[in-house]
Amino acid sequence: MQFDMSANSSWQFGHRGRVAVFIDGNNLFHAARFHNIDIDYNKLLRLLLGDGRLLRAFFYTGVDAGAERQQGFLLWMRRNGFRVVQKELKTFYDGTRKANLDVEIAVDMLSLAGRYDTAVLVSGDEDFVYALNAIAYKGCRVEVAGFRSNTAPRLIDVADYFIDLGDIAELVRKDVSQSGQYDIPSFVPPEELPPPAIMRGGAGGTTDKNFPPVAGKIRFEPPFAEDETEDYSNLVRVRDER
Repeated sequence: MQFDMSANSSWQFGHRGRVAVFIDGNNLFHAARFHNIDIDYNKLLRLLLGDGRLLRAFFYTGVDAGAERQQGFLLWMRRNGFRVVQKELKTFYDGTRKANLDVEIAVDMLSLAGRYDTAVLVSGDEDFVYALNAIAYKGCRVEVAGFRSNTAPRLIDVADYFIDLGDIAELVRKDVSQSGQYDIPSFVPPEELPPPAIMRGGAGGTTDKNFPPVAGKIRFEPPFAEDETEDYSNLVRVRDER
């Protein structure tokens, strides 16, 4: 299976069926920053989707309730096809602030197994090895996307396919020359947020023009309807006459 690195900014995976994407936001941000890449999440989602139908695209992150810039970014993510799962940051004894969402990611992946044909985990964290194995044993295809140098070897080994974001960096990099079309900040951990808010126009609030819709269409899977439709007309009620 080879990447199509042509200018059409996509590659063919073959038939992928229903696809669920699980993005470990904090892990991806730090790996991308290490490689000096500003991620365009629209491009990333399309590349991960391939020719499949999107069941869900989850984005997991720790948040600071008072960080307006980050809240603006997460609002944009929700409006553009991502289901944001967030947890408030905790301050530890050494002064560091973080939120661990490994359990939430693993539970969602396992809970939806069977609803999707392909799961794509965007993370380099070795803690997900056991969860990916469990999903694979349920008959689902499991893929891992990340930067190879920041991804645990065991996570790569357990995946059916590894997508090296370093190899396709130019296809997922934000195009700064088109800031008017994609004037959204990249994910920044709350402890590193600058004071200025993302919103233009002062205290007037958020407007739709600040959060442009996704260009083009993403093929969404109908919300479980075909799997849950059953015919109960032939069922017979059994009564306990004792």
